[in-house]
Amino acid sequence: MERPRRDDRRGDKMTDLHVYDTTLRDGAQQEGLNLSVTDKLAIARHLDDLGVGFIEGGWPGANPKDTEFFARAARELDLRNATLAAFGATRRAGGAASTDPLVRALVASQASVVTLVAKSHTGHVERALRTTLAENLEMIRDTVSFLVGEGRRVFLDAEHFFDGYAVDRAYALEALRAGVESGAEVLALCDTNGGMLPSQVADVVHDVVSTLGLADNAESRVGIHCHNDTGCAVANSMAAVDAGARHVQGTVNGYGERTGNADLVTVVANLQLKKGLEVIDGHRLAEATRISHAISEVTNVPPYSRQPYTGASAFAHKAGLHASAIKVDPDLYQHLDPKGVGNDMRMLVSDMAGRASIELKARELGFDLDASDADDSALMQRVLSSVKEKELRGYTFDAADASFELLLRHELDGSLPEFFTVESWRVITDARGEADALSEATVKIVAGDRRHVRTGEGNGPVNALDQALRSALAKAYPEIEHLELVDYKVRILDAAHGTDAVTRVLIETTDGTTTWTTIGVAANILEASWQALIESVTYGLIRAGVPPLT
Repeated sequence: MERPRRDDRRGDKMTDLHVYDTTLRDGAQQEGLNLSVTDKLAIARHLDDLGVGFIEGGWPGANPKDTEFFARAARELDLRNATLAAFGATRRAGGAASTDPLVRALVASQASVVTLVAKSHTGHVERALRTTLAENLEMIRDTVSFLVGEGRRVFLDAEHFFDGYAVDRAYALEALRAGVESGAEVLALCDTNGGMLPSQVADVVHDVVSTLGLADNAESRVGIHCHNDTGCAVANSMAAVDAGARHVQGTVNGYGERTGNADLVTVVANLQLKKGLEVIDGHRLAEATRISHAISEVTNVPPYSRQPYTGASAFAHKAGLHASAIKVDPDLYQHLDPKGVGNDMRMLVSDMAGRASIELKARELGFDLDASDADDSALMQRVLSSVKEKELRGYTFDAADASFELLLRHELDGSLPEFFTVESWRVITDARGEADALSEATVKIVAGDRRHVRTGEGNGPVNALDQALRSALAKAYPEIEHLELVDYKVRILDAAHGTDAVTRVLIETTDGTTTWTTIGVAANILEASWQALIESVTYGLIRAGVPPLT
């Protein structure tokens, strides 16, 4: 089927394209993700800051938590950019929309937009709804008409549309026609099973737009709702817009059941930064990375480092060849300026690094080295040799920026600030009967002219060491109170050696403002952990501007 190309619209201001977020409803169906009402309100505020046009808050009436969300949203949410949408379904078969309790709950939610899910697949009508094809069409007409009569804008989600279209094109289109003739403003075509490919989506969307006469100037519009089961949710969404869709649904960070939904931030960034279609304010898109990570904090789902545009690794460079080119022009190995989405370029230091990598990473950390200067060149060579030697032993500095900065400082100054010296440390783990094992650590250190011996208890040996070290340093360095260990990772290297293998430990620490990661490598897991702990505290005290006492 021949489709008109829309790629030549670069520079258009496509401000009438709906950006519709369903993180709070469809995204919340992700395995292991459980949002409280307070969580949902917090996420809604972040989505509003991003500049999305619509926020789908959930299904009032069917879910008590969602009913409470809409009640609290009416009192507590002051949305400046987005409109809140309530999700629901067409009335039950054989009934009337005006008396259906779930339809009435949509009205009671006070949401000005209602998104109705409707069946467009003959098999689902007959086997899931267990009603006739004619009655399903009447359910759509009745529910849409009633809600429009109640003053609501109605968006119709045509569930399983692409699969239904393949089975019975005429009926799938008739379901859409029932919606638009009853007053539905949006006809969102849902790839509910996520099995479509971009060319298939584009062909179907173009057919729908043409057959129903829903061009750019029509009162109703075609939308797209994609799942990621083929890994094509973003590409399918882009193909739909290219074919005439003017309403895009998705979730932040691609949350959703199974393999997730289309990542709305990626879709918007592609439309805006690649195709030149201004769908949200540019200064809001520049907040995308911050907002993506802030929502990750609320959902308690760790940010995916390789997420397009907003991931920590999205603009990270490791190979020495890349670094040499980036030193000349960053755009040589970046598809766009990361500042457009609020991200930043990072240089990773590893055994693959060259002098350019060291120079750029040092500059990123605030050290101005000049490769043409003989002293700086010699310094970079020493750092590079040290990195390669340590990585051969199991270190990985691309995952431990703080440890690399300490290494760089040591080579620059010949030594690091000495805040304390370690006399000894030990850990004992005691298990009695079926009770949980308890660990106890003793640390002996000298800070200034005083010797400190402290004991700490914890639910594990590293926790006990951390407690003992903090206790020993608390009087000399009260700033340590603000340091908190937030993540601890262990990897066994050369696993074929079994219990004789080398252990790598990464510790992430925060001071409440920023986070940093340090590394320790040793045959003994506790020794590796102690190395990482000592570097973490040292780096934290340097960051705090604390003068060493020794």
